[in-house]
Amino acid sequence: MSDSPAKQSWPNVRLLWSFVRPNRWSLYAGMVLGLLFAAAGIAMPMLIKLILDALAGGESIAGPAAVLGGLLVFAGILGFVYHNLMGVLAAQVVFEARESMVRRYFRATIASIAKRPSGELVTRVTSDTVLLREATSTALAQVVLSGVSIIGTLVMMTVLDPVLFLVTFGGLVLVGAAAAVLMPAMGRSQRLSQESVGKLGGRLEGALHAIRTVKASRAESREHERIMVDARESRRHSVSAARRAAVVWAVVSGGMQLAIAGSLAFGAWRVGAGALEVSGLVAFLLYAFQLAPPVAQLAADLTTIQSGFAAASRIREVQEMEVEETDTDDTVVSESLDNVVVGLSSRTIAPVAPVLEFVNVTARYAPGSEPALRDVDLAIPSRGHTAIVGPSGAGKTTLFSLLLRFLHAEDGEILLEGTPYSQLPFDQVRSRLAYVEQETPVVPGTVRSNLQFTYPEATEDEIWDALRAVHLEDTVRAMENGLDTVLTSTNVSGGQRQRIAVARAIVRRPEVLLLDEATAQIDGRTEAAIQEVITELAETGAVVTIAHRLSTVIDADTILVMEKGRIRARGTHSELMQSDDLYRELVTALRISTDVALAG
Repeated sequence: MSDSPAKQSWPNVRLLWSFVRPNRWSLYAGMVLGLLFAAAGIAMPMLIKLILDALAGGESIAGPAAVLGGLLVFAGILGFVYHNLMGVLAAQVVFEARESMVRRYFRATIASIAKRPSGELVTRVTSDTVLLREATSTALAQVVLSGVSIIGTLVMMTVLDPVLFLVTFGGLVLVGAAAAVLMPAMGRSQRLSQESVGKLGGRLEGALHAIRTVKASRAESREHERIMVDARESRRHSVSAARRAAVVWAVVSGGMQLAIAGSLAFGAWRVGAGALEVSGLVAFLLYAFQLAPPVAQLAADLTTIQSGFAAASRIREVQEMEVEETDTDDTVVSESLDNVVVGLSSRTIAPVAPVLEFVNVTARYAPGSEPALRDVDLAIPSRGHTAIVGPSGAGKTTLFSLLLRFLHAEDGEILLEGTPYSQLPFDQVRSRLAYVEQETPVVPGTVRSNLQFTYPEATEDEIWDALRAVHLEDTVRAMENGLDTVLTSTNVSGGQRQRIAVARAIVRRPEVLLLDEATAQIDGRTEAAIQEVITELAETGAVVTIAHRLSTVIDADTILVMEKGRIRARGTHSELMQSDDLYRELVTALRISTDVALAG
């Protein structure tokens, strides 16, 4: 049996409140101001009745008129303070929601982030939080205030004429019942509308990211049409949501007008029958007209809250993203770090001791899928260059993902200088490693901020040394703002991006450097310079490369040959050329690739 709509909405209500809770006192203060404003509005028709009665009886109206004037001024001040306070609250709610999601993104596992297009994740931070703002601040307060205004107005109408009130209330009940029936469908439409916007953003972001490929493939029209399919879907859901909201508004507004018209007709009959004074009918009608705005506002606020529920549901999905576990017992961590320090100091005594070890490691990307690594045993020495080769799908990238803790071993154990990964925090493991990925992204910002990305405390001399090592010093000095030049896709080439990524990794000499095809997009001269850097680093630390070029392979101290998730052979270049058929095939392919690159 499916859950009731109320039960399904409760998690979203709690999430809405979780964003309001830190600012609840501002909300409470706003509600108090709003209640005072509502009370002033409720008192005004009764003051007008007193003025009318005074005029009819020939009495002075100075007292009631002064009270009415003061009440109008007081209500104006209250309204200003209330709306200002709610505006500040709304901005704070949006900020905290965005801060919460951005923090979750950066704590999430690589797998949970990769499940969704980046454009959709961005939409949740930008678009959904705006809907959340209206639902958790203005609309939430207005629902309470509108409800109080409606109740207070109905009470005053009952005081004036209970019979006329029952007729008016009967019409309002019918209007409310009709709106209640329509609200769930409107909420579903709002959710579908938000989901379609996220899908559109994700597809558009992907197409713009590959704009060069799109244009080179003459696929502009095809991509435009593909994205417009999502845009039309978004429009369809938006139109559906707008239509349902319009139906709710029409039912509420039209029903209110009919209820007021019926009340006027019945009230006129009551006056003619002598059961109600004219001033009482005027006051009653003023209350009836005063009842329309909060009822309409209540319908609009409930619509906004439904949109907020849709946004909250999508934000809740972000909050449920799997995160990297960083909680570790302090004692175990402290002991583990002591072991790490001992390992570092012992390098001069045992330079070939392994810095990283795989002990019978098996890993897979999803439950039930084929293992990406099977029973891998591996020791990476604390000094030297280890190269990994193998055909596509052999498990090379998976091995790096395990080292960096983007993926966790299903069986077996990974050790950092004898300490199991499971006993070390993520930051402690990653602080020992420097990584250059195959895509070599440039982080948004300046040359300086890119080079200091891993080590914010890196000095300017260290930055220039790293740039000099990858033959980028002259290029950066020639830029208009030097190290403070903002990097874009137009002022650095693909090869320069790759060299910046290498420089970022070596700005502080790392203990373990992981390179994934680090020389794929650079010329022979720069490749030779990077090979010199690798050789230098390998003298004092560990360098592990996924090799795609022959020069990387033949210079390595140890070469691992991977196939179908296993290490099938290991040794030096000359040893493997004699002992392993697959390695000889790979070297032939690497040599051809190198020759083509040099010819180009």
